[in-house]
Amino acid sequence: MAKNLMKKGYPVVVCDVVDSSVKDVTDAGASVASSPAEVASQTDRLITMLPSSPNVIDVYTGPNGILSTVKSGSLLIDSSTIDPSISKDMAKLAEKKGAIFMDAPVSGGVLAARDGLITFMVGGPESEFEAAKEILSTMGKNVVHCGPVGTGEAAKVCNNLLLAISMIGTSEAMNLGIRLGLDPKLLTKILAMSTGRCWSVDTYNPVPGVLEGVPSSNSYKGGFGTALMTKDLGLAQNAATSTKSPTPLGSLAHQIYRLMCHKGYSDKDFSSAFQFLQEEDKKMMFVRY
Repeated sequence: MAKNLMKKGYPVVVCDVVDSSVKDVTDAGASVASSPAEVASQTDRLITMLPSSPNVIDVYTGPNGILSTVKSGSLLIDSSTIDPSISKDMAKLAEKKGAIFMDAPVSGGVLAARDGLITFMVGGPESEFEAAKEILSTMGKNVVHCGPVGTGEAAKVCNNLLLAISMIGTSEAMNLGIRLGLDPKLLTKILAMSTGRCWSVDTYNPVPGVLEGVPSSNSYKGGFGTALMTKDLGLAQNAATSTKSPTPLGSLAHQIYRLMCHKGYSDKDFSSAFQFLQEEDKKMMFVRY
């Protein structure tokens, strides 16, 4: 994403706790800051993308956080997937500093991020949306204003709830088809032209060797980690509880991904649900009557 910004002529200052990530973009021409505060002191347009709500709170409000040095009039765009209430809290704190905070989580996957094809779901003042869209459009194909601060996160949580359910369903269907003697590539082709078609089938298939360039064909390395999907499903369940919304499949998907983390799948892509199901099959004993 940072590289796509640079391709469109934006000078970029980066800060990341992962040295390899920093090197990747500095080799492409970005400069480095030692802390979020240093980044904020050098620019008036910032984009953050962090794993969880506590990380966002620390990066914005910590001793070396963005809000310690942010310039009045700065536009702060957070593309993390976090609790919508945290986004609202950060927006209030930013406002006290004269800055604008918007939540803009993304969807599309690693390959879409690389190719500038992701979708941004933006929550924030409508008056500031065009300014945010100008920047985000350099990194994504779709930039959608969802409403006030927090609604971008709400849309992302709903999306990932559905994504987790569809990935588990795709994994189950593919596993069943293979056991019934179907070639996985043929089954994928059929599903992709039938009513079962979904992103998990035709773009991010969980069966190794079916599609090139996806995590399942790279030992489930890269992509979107199971631990992160589990976190997002937790956010969805919290939202469902607070709004009294029934999400029985979402709750079950959360349980499955939590179990996957317990079984050692945390760092694997979330499409490893297929591998998990296959491994669990080997351990199960069936009694026939």
